[in-house]
Amino acid sequence: MKPESAKKAKDTKLRRQSLTEAKVESLDMERPRSRSRTEFTDLVAIGTSTGGPKALKAVLEKLPADFPAPVVIVQHMPPNFTKSLAQRLNSLSAMNVVEAEEGMALLPGNAYIAPGGLHLQVASGAGGGYQAALSKNEACNGHRPSVDVMFESLLSLHGLKKHVVLLTGMGSDGARSMKRLYDAGVTSTIAESEESCVVYGMPRSAIEMGCVSQILPLEQIGSKLIQIVK
Repeated sequence: MKPESAKKAKDTKLRRQSLTEAKVESLDMERPRSRSRTEFTDLVAIGTSTGGPKALKAVLEKLPADFPAPVVIVQHMPPNFTKSLAQRLNSLSAMNVVEAEEGMALLPGNAYIAPGGLHLQVASGAGGGYQAALSKNEACNGHRPSVDVMFESLLSLHGLKKHVVLLTGMGSDGARSMKRLYDAGVTSTIAESEESCVVYGMPRSAIEMGCVSQILPLEQIGSKLIQIVK
């Protein structure tokens, strides 16, 4: 091939390559951006007591690592036990499970367990997201952490679809605030059914208040959350 022909062929190839790159760039600009991993529209809040560790394992082990919402949890437990519970659940779950810390940003695909001896609330973050807020305020229903305190904190978060769950447990902690959330139009309320509860106290209290939209056996709750949380 003559030098002139080779130069012409090379120029044509470069022009084609340039046009192809421009087309790809244009398509990328038109293609919808996927949602950032730090952004979410839903939040799951779970309360439990007696029999809770096994119940939490049954729920969390069904949720995928890319579950599109954070999960906040109150398990009635004294100080120094919730950290080891979080570590154990983390080892058994695809999601990242941690003991919540003050100011910790809430992220999808993560579960946050209230530390024993401290209330856990969900608060708006300075940057527009949401974060964990811990306090040593007075015990509620004889508990700190209290499910009612955590659920109550969700009432003011109007930008989120909230899914609240009561699992096995003695007493009625969580039922009163679940009723308030239900009356305010919360997205979904779930209670564990009597057949799978170790102690059918907290779920029964909520059911008797008429604020539970779905009563499910434990083994179905994780799958239901995957179905309703988008």
